[in-house]
Amino acid sequence: MKILMDKDLDDSGLMAIAIDALETAFHARAANRLISPPRHHVSFADRGDLVFTVGGILGEKPLAGFRVYDTFDGAEHAQIVAVWSADDARLKGIVLGSRLGSLRTGAIGGLAIRHLGAPDAKIVGIIGSGAQARTQLAAAAAVCNLDRARVYSRDEKNRAAFAREMQLALGLEVEPVGSVSKAVVDADIVICATTSQTPVLHVGDLKAGAHVNTVGPKTLHGYELGLDVADAAAVIATDSPEQARAYASPFFLAGSGTDGRLVDLADIIAGKAAGRASPEEITLFCSVGLAGTEVVVAAAVLDRVGDGCGL
Repeated sequence: MKILMDKDLDDSGLMAIAIDALETAFHARAANRLISPPRHHVSFADRGDLVFTVGGILGEKPLAGFRVYDTFDGAEHAQIVAVWSADDARLKGIVLGSRLGSLRTGAIGGLAIRHLGAPDAKIVGIIGSGAQARTQLAAAAAVCNLDRARVYSRDEKNRAAFAREMQLALGLEVEPVGSVSKAVVDADIVICATTSQTPVLHVGDLKAGAHVNTVGPKTLHGYELGLDVADAAAVIATDSPEQARAYASPFFLAGSGTDGRLVDLADIIAGKAAGRASPEEITLFCSVGLAGTEVVVAAAVLDRVGDGCGL
């Protein structure tokens, strides 16, 4: 059995490994072979929750496992992902820390770009400069032959640091800019990774044929994306329509007239639903972080990363 921590997940090649693992998982979802029940919260009064997700894949090499993380007050938050080989009851390993979750979320975004973005996408515009923005850009670079990226966030120092770090990590020209419009004006791929509760991106900011990725739940109580982007999108997809509609506050498209067009990304990947039909179409992906897929990514990482700390 292996035990891996955040420091063991520094390998830049892990993003491509995670994206390919999730491609398999989403094909399994379309064929009803992916195990991904809704998250389960266990509350501790006045402290927070422990949140559990269970996941796995049925088939020739079945996997099973779980993830648990906390919402307790405090600066330090730990996550645990455990993976079993379900055909022989062997515990493959455990992954501790927060990096795996970010890797998984980024990889889902990369999968959406692979199947909904323009095949010849060269330019990425990023709104936000936090951890999610970093993994989303890394995923875009893993599935596209990019020329350059531009990033905007409200804090000038943060966006400058993001540009320096990601340019070094990806070998890609990354420019910090002073507005949303400058970040996305000619971008083939647009990544929204902010905590804004009011729209920061509108359809007038986008070029024809742009693909937009958003990260995290968007509800009627707050969302970073103008409804006009959804109105203009030829395809609106998510990694889990059930999960998008299961939050306490309704999904941000509820009542807008476009909610009924929400498509499961797995069905697009499997050819059961239509994706991009022309180079001029705008497409939109709303990631909610399909529960259980951390197990699939953890299994691939455990297979890739050396011996870790064996027990």
